Amino acid sequence: MTIFQFLDYAGVAVFAATGALAASRKQLDIIGFLFFACFTGVGGGTVRDVLLDRNPVFWIANANYLAVCVAMAILLYWFAPMVDQRYRLLLWLDAAGIAAYSVMGAHIGLEVSGSAPVAIGMGMLTATFGGIMRDVMSGEPSVILRKELYVTAALAGAAHYVLMVSAGVDEALSACLAVVIAFVIRGCAIQFNWTLPGYRHRLGRVVKQAPQDGDSPDNRV
Repeated sequence: MTIFQFLDYAGVAVFAATGALAASRKQLDIIGFLFFACFTGVGGGTVRDVLLDRNPVFWIANANYLAVCVAMAILLYWFAPMVDQRYRLLLWLDAAGIAAYSVMGAHIGLEVSGSAPVAIGMGMLTATFGGIMRDVMSGEPSVILRKELYVTAALAGAAHYVLMVSAGVDEALSACLAVVIAFVIRGCAIQFNWTLPGYRHRLGRVVKQAPQDGDSPDNRV
């Protein structure tokens, strides 16, 4: 098994686990677990393949990916009640999925398109889409709306992989280093609340206008 095959299966497995954990928090039945695990596990990769016009989509070409999702759903259905802090576990598994899939998405994007910007975009999309839709469908506060770094970690992983490969570094080594970078950034964001400066609303500038009857001479726009 190559490093990229490992990352592909690892990304599917950990994202499927987060989907199953989301189902456990909503106290769904086994069918709900299977749905959330499969949707979250293959969601990001499906969108990536559709946008890149890869035919067939990866989990249709190889049903083992669905088998991994089903296995994670059944496993978490039985063992999730034993986990005290399931949301905390969900966040850390999500961080592992971001790290793996940001690199895998960038690798496939670069392989198919040959374009560095496209590859980085595919890495970001592959790593974040499944988790975002999982939160939307489960009614959880979306991780993308939390202040700590999320998409930034996927961007860092994808960008470092593409830059290192473009510089002539071995693909396997580039993948390993980029995975570590993405996971460390997301992990520190979870543990230490790393953030980027947010947008701050400002009052509109004051425009001087000729006063008219009954009007104030200052209007804000």
